Amino acid sequence: MFKKRVVGVVALLVLVVAAVWATSCATRDTLIPPPGAYDVRILRDTWGVPHIFGKTDADCAYGLAYAHAEDDYATIIEALRGVRGKMAAVKGKEMAPQDYIVGLLRVSETIAEKYETDLSPEVRAVCDAYAAGLNHYAVLHPKEKEGRGLLPFTGQDIVAGFVLKAPFFFGLDGKVRELFGEERRRPVSEKKTTARGSGVPAASLAAASGMGETRRGHRVHETSLLTGDLPVGSNAFAVSPLRSSDGQTFLNINSHQPWEGVVAWYEAHLHSEEGLDIIGGTFPGAPVILVGHNRHLGWAHTVNNADLADIYVLDINPDDPNQYKFDGEWRDLEVRKVPITVKLWGPIRWTVKREALWSVYGPTVRRPHGTYAVRYASQGDIRQVEQWFRMGKATSFAEWQAAMRMGSIASFNCVYADEKGNIYYLFNALLPLRNEAYDWEQYLPGNTSETLWTEYLPPEKLPQVLNPPSGFVQSCNSTPFKTTTGPGNPDPAAYSATFSLDSRVTNRARRALALFNSDNSITEDEFIAYKYDMYYAEDGPVAEKIREILSSPTSNDPLVREAVDVVRAWDFNTNPENTSAALAVLTAGPGPDGEAARGRPDTLMARLAENARTLKETHGRLDVPWGEVNRLYRGDLNIPIGGGPDVLHAVYGFRVRQGKVEGLENGEIYGRAGDCYVLIAVWDKEGKVHSQSIHQFGSASTRPESAHYADQAPLFAARKMKPVWLDESEIRAHLEREYRPGE
Repeated sequence: MFKKRVVGVVALLVLVVAAVWATSCATRDTLIPPPGAYDVRILRDTWGVPHIFGKTDADCAYGLAYAHAEDDYATIIEALRGVRGKMAAVKGKEMAPQDYIVGLLRVSETIAEKYETDLSPEVRAVCDAYAAGLNHYAVLHPKEKEGRGLLPFTGQDIVAGFVLKAPFFFGLDGKVRELFGEERRRPVSEKKTTARGSGVPAASLAAASGMGETRRGHRVHETSLLTGDLPVGSNAFAVSPLRSSDGQTFLNINSHQPWEGVVAWYEAHLHSEEGLDIIGGTFPGAPVILVGHNRHLGWAHTVNNADLADIYVLDINPDDPNQYKFDGEWRDLEVRKVPITVKLWGPIRWTVKREALWSVYGPTVRRPHGTYAVRYASQGDIRQVEQWFRMGKATSFAEWQAAMRMGSIASFNCVYADEKGNIYYLFNALLPLRNEAYDWEQYLPGNTSETLWTEYLPPEKLPQVLNPPSGFVQSCNSTPFKTTTGPGNPDPAAYSATFSLDSRVTNRARRALALFNSDNSITEDEFIAYKYDMYYAEDGPVAEKIREILSSPTSNDPLVREAVDVVRAWDFNTNPENTSAALAVLTAGPGPDGEAARGRPDTLMARLAENARTLKETHGRLDVPWGEVNRLYRGDLNIPIGGGPDVLHAVYGFRVRQGKVEGLENGEIYGRAGDCYVLIAVWDKEGKVHSQSIHQFGSASTRPESAHYADQAPLFAARKMKPVWLDESEIRAHLEREYRPGE
């Protein structure tokens, strides 16, 4: 009997193994493209940067996915898990809100409905090819388990990354999370008889748009589902032959992103026989270059600050909780359940379902203090990837502008330059044409079509600057109305207050305006030096706080008196050798929102005293060189760096909470965001381009065993750059290896 049981168990095990093997083979056969499906070669240069050479654009996307997965598979999977709404299943209940938002916004349903109709065949082919490259890599690397339970990826997953993430950059996730507090956060606007501040009747919406006064953008820094507590800013500027030393055109591409995570930059070069030939930065899960340049032109993005999302309070039928009043009639809410799978402990997971509603305004939630709808720019649009694809394929300013007029990228300023010497700034945003009779900083009544905006300001009317007489433009997360000096800036009187356009002038913008305006013959070396400027402006808010400290009553504490003397010696520079910057920046420098420290002088003095004690305890002195405090940490490297919050060489390495600097317990702070991937392109007077770039770490973002895990970090810390190679002959002269995916 025992013998028969053993035989039976063995037979069962054989069947199980055979079934697993058959399933594995089926998976391999399904997910590995047949021979010849994609014709692509990957050439890695000596910095590990992948140069993807494909016959078609889709071939390039396939090769990009495979190469990026080799360097950072885990983060790509995290990005795609996020757009699938499956984060809580791995990371626990703290990620449930993100999964809920994916379901609330109907990301998957919208893409399934529009994938075949709204995207061109070539862009669908690019997205499908990228997914195929990921699937191929996953099958060949089964020990990398991050993708288990998610395969196969599809082109629709790739598009979902754009549809979900783009609104987060203008604060949509914060708007939604605002509704989940214990009480209502804002009052509901009442209708006014005339438009606010413009004297235009409320009914004259077409006339009202384009009028009114500019207000400060009201969005403030808060924890984002994309970036956590880290700031997202950027620098971009361009110089035309009018201001360069030798008829050259310069472009600085310098987005400030977190140094790790799903919106950290990855450098790649794509070259196809269909006209694609572009170098630049992309995010995990993206099949196109998002910022960069081709032979003819290039562009940079910076985050802008406009009001692109609104919250409405619905009137619910007291006799039917699933009905709301709109223009005097009861309408039915669309009611559905969003399943959220949450990891409890070990392998144990639990799936809960949460209500998600939909109204005429869009996503809707029911809370104890009201039922709210959210409406946001680009709602229902899935063509973001198409627009970036068209921008990268453009060969002239007219073609690039045509791509921008698609209007699918709802926000991000653009700074552009090209081989013809054109430079251009665009406050790119889908600005809703709103009824001036309501206060759009409050919640809106959700019972009337008067608050249901359906149109945007036309692209040609957006704030923009083309080839100004000054010969330069800059965009440093600042107001669009001070893009350059002299004539050519947009007129703030031309824009409605309902747009809530930014009125800030960041330190970075102050310094860029001053530096470029003071130099009428800018060389390439000077352009790069200006990008790495490390000063705070003497007329800015940081300097104002320093003056408040110096004018405060003399302290009885000798340590504080010594600290004041150290701060008094500061020249507003954040170079690594500076012996006053540590105390000054930690006390008066900008926080995560880019704003200088606020508070009464006695609050600043208390902060100064706390920082002085910390530096004394950890370094034994107050005049500590900034580089001994401000550090770049990567693997075995722990090296000094310059720069700081809101200087042009931006480095964010700490948070300020309730007046206290966090992360300084051991006397060091570590760069976590700010300057990261930097690409500087130069077109000479004949229109030929060359460029150089740097990454804060290296191409192998999450592979400590790779030679390219931190090989660029010393250059980055020294504010130096590496050459970019575009011609295949140059790449082969600096070739590390060549292969095809799967070899």
